[in-house]
Amino acid sequence: MDEHRNEYRTLGFLLKDVTRLYTRRFEERVKALSLTLPQCKALTYLARNEGVSQKRLAELIEIDPMSLVRILDRMEADGWVERRSDPQDRRARSLVVTEKARPIIDLIWQVVNETRAEALAGLSGGEREQLVELLERMHANLLDLKPLDEPQRRGSEPEKEAP
Repeated sequence: MDEHRNEYRTLGFLLKDVTRLYTRRFEERVKALSLTLPQCKALTYLARNEGVSQKRLAELIEIDPMSLVRILDRMEADGWVERRSDPQDRRARSLVVTEKARPIIDLIWQVVNETRAEALAGLSGGEREQLVELLERMHANLLDLKPLDEPQRRGSEPEKEAP
């Protein structure tokens, strides 16, 4: 087996490149709806987590809070999202999706399904299930890892205490 073709050596590249290509295809499709990936993420996550704060939504979709404010401002102007007073914290605002946004969210999920079908074309049902199961196990493994301490990250020996 060619040393440069070892699947373990190319796994990171493959995961990254599949993600890049999948995301690019999704973005091509939602562009036709005049939407961006961050808008899609905000709407779909909000639909599943209604009543969350802007801060929490930013954490969920892993976006800078200031960028999310601009996205929410636009969606609020379009009538897709409402900011409401939080009954537990008068300084906070909770977010809800409006009925006007529901058809847009349905279209986003349709694009998700179409993009997934394209990416998985040629795989049997069993292969699709196996792929997802293996990726879920890898995901769980990586989530379970404890952070490396600083000396190990640099590949050096731990510092010894002075006498």
